[in-house]
Amino acid sequence: MKNSMSVLRLLAFLEGISFLALLGIAMPLKYYYDKPMAVKIVGMAHGILFVLYTINLLIVHLKLRWSYSKTLGAFIASLIPFGTFYADKKWFRSI
Repeated sequence: MKNSMSVLRLLAFLEGISFLALLGIAMPLKYYYDKPMAVKIVGMAHGILFVLYTINLLIVHLKLRWSYSKTLGAFIASLIPFGTFYADKKWFRSI
């Protein structure tokens, strides 16, 4: 169980960084400097990390018998910039 939480924490961190890179670096490069390849690369990496985070979140939900509200909160956090860092501090470190 502890291993699943460690993986979730790592994925939350990587997913959060990739989301910020997508919004703060790749999108400006695409729209201000006409470099759409940045969004393709960073967007693909972010998409893969998001899917892995979501799957691992479901695994942790089932293994640790998290409440639906806690799991939903952790999922919603992944949709908000800096959200996974908040989720890590609020829910993931306490285990």
